[in-house]
Amino acid sequence: MSERWTPDSWRKKPIQQVPEYPDLRALDDVEKQLATFPPLVFAGEARSLKKQLARVADGQAFLLQGGDCAESFAEHGANNIRDFFRMFLQMSVVLTYAAALPVVKVGRIAGQFAKPRSSPVEKRDGIELPSYRGDIINDAAFTPEARMPDPRRQVEAYRQSAATLNLLRAFAQGGYANLASVRQWMLGFVKDSPQSRRYVELSDRIGEALEFMQACGLDLESHPELRTTDFYTSHEALLLGFEQAFTRVDSTTGDWYATSGHMLWIGDRTRQLDHAHIEYARGIKNPLGLKCGPSSKPDDLLRLIDILNPDNEPGRLTLIVRMGADKIGDSLPTLIRAVKREGRRVIWSSDPMHGNTITSASGYKTRPFDLIIKEVRSFFEVHQAEGTYAGGVHLEMTGQNVTECTGGVRQITDEDLNDRYHTACDPRLNAEQAIDLAFLLAGLLKKERSNRVQPMPAAAGL
Repeated sequence: MSERWTPDSWRKKPIQQVPEYPDLRALDDVEKQLATFPPLVFAGEARSLKKQLARVADGQAFLLQGGDCAESFAEHGANNIRDFFRMFLQMSVVLTYAAALPVVKVGRIAGQFAKPRSSPVEKRDGIELPSYRGDIINDAAFTPEARMPDPRRQVEAYRQSAATLNLLRAFAQGGYANLASVRQWMLGFVKDSPQSRRYVELSDRIGEALEFMQACGLDLESHPELRTTDFYTSHEALLLGFEQAFTRVDSTTGDWYATSGHMLWIGDRTRQLDHAHIEYARGIKNPLGLKCGPSSKPDDLLRLIDILNPDNEPGRLTLIVRMGADKIGDSLPTLIRAVKREGRRVIWSSDPMHGNTITSASGYKTRPFDLIIKEVRSFFEVHQAEGTYAGGVHLEMTGQNVTECTGGVRQITDEDLNDRYHTACDPRLNAEQAIDLAFLLAGLLKKERSNRVQPMPAAAGL
């Protein structure tokens, strides 16, 4: 990795998970067009996120990252974006209040369109077609025309991302995130949930705290931190031609930033040391994520950390662990020990979704909620045993009332999956399951916090 980095130096490297476009000239034309478009995010925003993530790396905050498995052109709409944001706010307030920790909010949204696949082809009834790779590449319909990669879809993905970001910024900064509205964030279908009582009790305590502050003479309207929130976007950096088109020089620092999202991550299938995706990611200054599956080896992980975070900068690199409930207890400790031994400053985050995907008896791809819970618990237990900080969680979830993951407070069964199974790719937690998980996380964080040695306050702070 000693060669000079440029936004297109990845093109000289081997590459995995790349679609085969039939018209390379059309692809080149689209990428040149995208390179003239305005950025979706700004370098200063990415730097602000990195500062917040540095607090996570130091154990002073918690990373909540989540959203759709793969965004859909068909499901794009104001109501879906609003409901996703409401669910995110609910989860954040549960974690912040119960665990007494700031929550860094990063959505898998406004750019999460491409998906890696285990096979380049899909077979049905003796017919073989290219796999569906996300709406930015092709269509989910099982026809030769739909499955043909089309570069023009990248323009549509950009326009949808821009519209989504516009609405998210309005929600985050325009008063919708006001803590006084904490009750209004509850989604309609969750109101009769067993979890709604716990959330209402928590919102009542927050309301009482705000009333007490007002009674003490504090003007809540003069404190923007109570009325607005920071919300960031992230996606997997899979389609590198698209990412290159939005790799721009920051005029204030002269550094290169990906302006397609605040945070980008490298997937478990594209983290080869000498391949294109690692080559691209090493040169941008955005915060990065790196998926770590059960095949991750300590020596390889340390080499990847040195490539992606050579300055050992806190907040730069998040290791997103996706082992599976039955493997994490054996696989994770060796990775943690190696990273800790070498003094690498990283964030450890749990992805309890991807390692727990099964095919149900009815033929649906699903994720049992009890396995998701089991992996999260094991993640915290391993970190407690190793004396390190369980700093985040990475979830595939939606604000829609779907039935895609079995279990949860309503005990969704295999027979229930076909009721509202809407995902075009992987199964997602619905809002009720996601909030249930947030309460579990809050309890684990509270326990973790109580187990850590608290320093005595300095005399000047008494």
